Amino acid sequence: MIMTGANKTAARRAAWMARTAIALTAAMALSSCAVLPPAPPADDTIGPRAAPTTAPSEVAAAPGAGPSGPPVATAPLSQPAAPATAPAPGPSGPLSLTVDQAILMALEHNQALRVQRLEPAIGRTFEQQERAEFDPILSAEASYARRRAPRDSDDDRVTTGEALLGAILSQHLPTGADVSAGLTNDLTTLDLRDDRYVTRLGLSVNQALLQGAGLSVNLATVRQARLDTLASEYELRGFAEALVAQTEQTYWDYAMALRTIEIVTNAMTLARQQIQETRERVNVGTLAETELAAAEAELARRRENLINARGALAIVRLRLLRLLNPQREDFWQAELALQSAPAAPEVQLDDVETYVQVALRMRPELNQARLGIQRGDLELVKTRNGLLPRLDLFVTLGKSGYAESFGRGYADLSEDGYDALVGLRLEYPPANRAAAARHQRAQYSREQALRALENLSQLAQVDVRSAYVEVGRALEQVAATAATRRLQEETLRVETEKFRVGKSTNFQVAQAQRDLLESRISEVRAGVAYLKALTDLHLQQGALLERRGIIAPGAGPVDMRWPSPVSPAPARR
Repeated sequence: MIMTGANKTAARRAAWMARTAIALTAAMALSSCAVLPPAPPADDTIGPRAAPTTAPSEVAAAPGAGPSGPPVATAPLSQPAAPATAPAPGPSGPLSLTVDQAILMALEHNQALRVQRLEPAIGRTFEQQERAEFDPILSAEASYARRRAPRDSDDDRVTTGEALLGAILSQHLPTGADVSAGLTNDLTTLDLRDDRYVTRLGLSVNQALLQGAGLSVNLATVRQARLDTLASEYELRGFAEALVAQTEQTYWDYAMALRTIEIVTNAMTLARQQIQETRERVNVGTLAETELAAAEAELARRRENLINARGALAIVRLRLLRLLNPQREDFWQAELALQSAPAAPEVQLDDVETYVQVALRMRPELNQARLGIQRGDLELVKTRNGLLPRLDLFVTLGKSGYAESFGRGYADLSEDGYDALVGLRLEYPPANRAAAARHQRAQYSREQALRALENLSQLAQVDVRSAYVEVGRALEQVAATAATRRLQEETLRVETEKFRVGKSTNFQVAQAQRDLLESRISEVRAGVAYLKALTDLHLQQGALLERRGIIAPGAGPVDMRWPSPVSPAPARR
């Protein structure tokens, strides 16, 4: 074949276009790798810090303070920092543990937390699924077809066979381009004798110019999946924080139940002594026999109190065992030996505004709401792009080789045969109502998310301020109940002395004993209520894990100062 100058020029241009397209495709593939960095490593660790960063003190730095904000002063720890390891109970015997060991055991073995721990891992699978949208796809095809039909000129029949063998590598790029490169070999036979091989090497590029174009819209779904994973980490942190609070408060409830049984048992001993003394005085004739009824009724009332106290202890024990989930057979029968006494710590509270500010930064549900707003911003990016018409630029380049044998078809690719196609494709619905509705819905959803964050912020302030008031009330109750108990002890002593000299009755002594019993139980209850109120304050503040020396995902606040990819939707009136 003799080529003219024009043909040679066209061939050179086609070859240049093919090389340029291949280089452009490679550059776009590399750019997709650059804009899709590897996902951050998974770290769902929940446990004690390797080395405590702070020690119990009068004033400790608030969690979350760092380069993005000044340190905030808060109240000290109500309990020592958690130990490095949880207790390892044997197969039998009582389960002896401090409150910190109970917290660690719950974080390690609690069944509900084990379920919740899987949420971030599940979220990361959605991240990988969205990232896979930009993975290259290799496809191959092999087919054979045979047809037999009559010839046009006579009654003879012609047999035609066709075989196809090909492979295509395609990829959707974050820029909005679809790139594919393929090599195919097509064999056609006539009457099973005349073979014709057509070998083609082709490259196809389809680049979106308006709708679907750009990194921001194509990576929005990937970034939304990442935000969903972060939200699940904050949810896990909130769950772990609530578990720590529940474990700690249940521990103190169990300690209070034990102390209540002890107090009631002592009251029963005192009631028996009163009955014995009354009988002795009845026997010597200094007291009427009717006085025994009041003393015996008081002892019966103490037995009722003891039955109720033991029932309450059994119920709290079951609640605590469920939270701890100790790793032993039939742990429901395990006995608990508490090593921490419910002593009220001396804590100097800061101003309530300090706790409020920390809560507004650190509460997990507030950070989840902020991530929801950022997710809504990305949704607006997608829906706003969906309002544009679809305009695509497509380019197809190929070189074909023709031969009568398989090998020569590939060799013929170096010849001058080529094909090239370039064009534009426009698609736009005139009304475009579906895209407009999606965009309007995204605007309303973002506005709803903003108002929900404001509402959650108000609720958080109510929670923190209420918990702060409760701490103050509980602390005053500790002093008040202690004073009441001392006065009731003196009242009982006076009534007992008056009874011994005949100036009081068994009924009055029993009433004094009853009042003393109630005052002692109230004193223990007030001390435990103060400990639980401190725990609740730290929980509402969103700093309980930090104060207990426990690390967990979602430790930092969401930074809403990042520039939003879209302008906020106008507020509705």
